[in-house]
Amino acid sequence: MRVLVTGGCGFIGSNFIRYFLMTYPEAAIINVDRLTYAGNVENLSDLSPSSRYHFVKGDISDSLRMEELIQEGVDAIVNFAAESHVDRSIEDPGAFMKTNVFGTFVLLEAVRKIYSKRSIRFLHVSTDEVYGSLGETGAFTEETPLAPNSPYSASKTAADVLARAYYRTYGLPILVTRCSNNYGPYQFPEKLIPLMISNAVEDREVPIYGDGMNVRDWIYVDDHCRGLDTVLRYGKEGEFYNIGGRSERTNLSVAKTVLDCLGKPHSLIRFVADRPGHDRRYAIDFSKIKKELGWEPLVSFEEGIKRTVEWYETHRDWWKRIKTGEYLTYYERMYRNR
Repeated sequence: MRVLVTGGCGFIGSNFIRYFLMTYPEAAIINVDRLTYAGNVENLSDLSPSSRYHFVKGDISDSLRMEELIQEGVDAIVNFAAESHVDRSIEDPGAFMKTNVFGTFVLLEAVRKIYSKRSIRFLHVSTDEVYGSLGETGAFTEETPLAPNSPYSASKTAADVLARAYYRTYGLPILVTRCSNNYGPYQFPEKLIPLMISNAVEDREVPIYGDGMNVRDWIYVDDHCRGLDTVLRYGKEGEFYNIGGRSERTNLSVAKTVLDCLGKPHSLIRFVADRPGHDRRYAIDFSKIKKELGWEPLVSFEEGIKRTVEWYETHRDWWKRIKTGEYLTYYERMYRNR
């Protein structure tokens, strides 16, 4: 299988590429990434000499470039490319509409133009945030009404229904996954768990929004990658699949767990003003993917957070380069020396 991965230099994308190439020795990956602030080629620098991995610096909103890449001959597309940080979407929603909505449209159009000649599986990677906020009980199913509460989740919702429309109208082989909160290696340190870990390692305050009682369902990134692979290979075209971690935790509980793993005092926790439209609780019902495709998470939160803390402790140079901004010049330095 030859797979085009968009946004593969980001957190989940880079983990998926590693997983896919390791799992399938005959597979090849083309990774196209615009290298915004969250895209870091250093995440996959050790793969560069491989004949099975090819990096292309490009924008999914560039229709001509995307058509060229797809026409080169790929069996599947996995679309990770997205602006994904809620706080940034509140400050600059336009960037989210361009990448998350228009970029997805460009990819769908490119597939539509080539689909009459050969079939290409299109897996669109989405988020549970499209469902909005839950009460104290219950969980999101694939039938839960969409009710996004931030510009980020609204843009992902738009992309989801656009993908559905291309399946219904044109018969394209579309698959959509919606996952709960990921954590693990290579996650950009503005996100909750890596921010907590990197701050605590340096004995800096660990900020938590509001009262810290917002609940998220956490999934270790390797489990998510397995789920994506399962849907890509065996999912039914036109279907949506929820992928969850079976690990609901309050943000305050997560912070305390991280600090305990690092042997740091809970006094580092600092409560800050809540952000606008902050969803109170997410929880995923993944019974559909379990029943139909046989997938379920394997890594417990306790084991996953231990692995994650250990990774960030042993890769301090990686996240320190991000926090200082030095990582932004890595691409130029790497390709200048070739």
